[in-house]
Amino acid sequence: MTGIYIHVPFCKRKCPYCDFYSVCRPDLYEDYTQAVCRNIQAFRGRGIKCDTIYFGGGTPSVLSAEQVDRIIDTAGKCFDLCDPEITLEANPSSADRDKMSGWRKAGVTRLSFGVQSADDRELGFLGRLHDFAQAEGVVEAAAREGFQHISCDVMMGVKGQTLESLQNSIERLIALPVDHISAYMLKIEKGTAFDCDEMRKSVADDDMLCDMYLQTVKQLEGKGFLQYEISNFAKEGGKSRHNLKYWHGEEYIGIGPSAHSYFEGVRYFCKGDIDAFIADKLQSRTVLEENPDKAEEYVMLGLRLTEGIDISKAEQLGGSELGRNIRKKAELFQKQGLCVVDKDNLRLTPEGFLASNSIIGELLW
Repeated sequence: MTGIYIHVPFCKRKCPYCDFYSVCRPDLYEDYTQAVCRNIQAFRGRGIKCDTIYFGGGTPSVLSAEQVDRIIDTAGKCFDLCDPEITLEANPSSADRDKMSGWRKAGVTRLSFGVQSADDRELGFLGRLHDFAQAEGVVEAAAREGFQHISCDVMMGVKGQTLESLQNSIERLIALPVDHISAYMLKIEKGTAFDCDEMRKSVADDDMLCDMYLQTVKQLEGKGFLQYEISNFAKEGGKSRHNLKYWHGEEYIGIGPSAHSYFEGVRYFCKGDIDAFIADKLQSRTVLEENPDKAEEYVMLGLRLTEGIDISKAEQLGGSELGRNIRKKAELFQKQGLCVVDKDNLRLTPEGFLASNSIIGELLW
């Protein structure tokens, strides 16, 4: 089935490390909501079956519960929603009990909190608007409101962070009523406030990041959060159904400025311009690929998952030469402890995930 991604391009304040499209324009929340509903209505009557809706950002939690409800209600009238997982990303500083109660009544089933750290000094460095006590309280309140699926993000490689402080952050996060953790490495992106040599020198180097990542994998798996993707860990039943669509190569419709789509075999995106998105009758559409290479996508996306790929399927999609190359290279990588080959199943180890871009490049070319 198809997934629906709603990009909410608003933040109270831009985080210095973030390169996602967002603006600080609270005066546009209502006009934006109307534009989202208008774009959803363009799909009415097509009989499209959907089982996930994902509000990403930006900071979706700045929207009112009524605005979120209106978007979900419009989607229900225009798509055939089948037992949908409805996820909303939330910042602890803009989520409160009244909003969460409203989201729950609107149909939201899963909350994803951008906590990032349990160390207030690290949160200050990242420019977050909350401290950990606030985050802790909001997550616990979400559970009291009846949310059974709650995820928290944690950042690795922050200035001043140690293996011990990272371990402590994760311990404090998994002590909360959560069933999913997303662990990301801090990356200095071009054009962000962190984009300078001084900042690059102050954050963790590659060796420390590797140590942090491997420690995190081991720590989370020891507490029942099994890794299912490079950066994602879940208890039984806690995997993100929507995000799995991306990695399984399933179709999704993106709505909102900068939102990407893969629908009816075409990859396209809407330009990152909130004013144009609101003014246009229908959002802009820039085509990235009309006929994506199915073999390449299968390998690149599938190897992000711990379940890995079926080499025979890759061979069917890309030809016998690709199959021979994958088997030959995979044998070498397995000797180095970077992957596991079990019959025709190829999957990366945690060490392999750290070098996934290079490994995938070798397998494909």
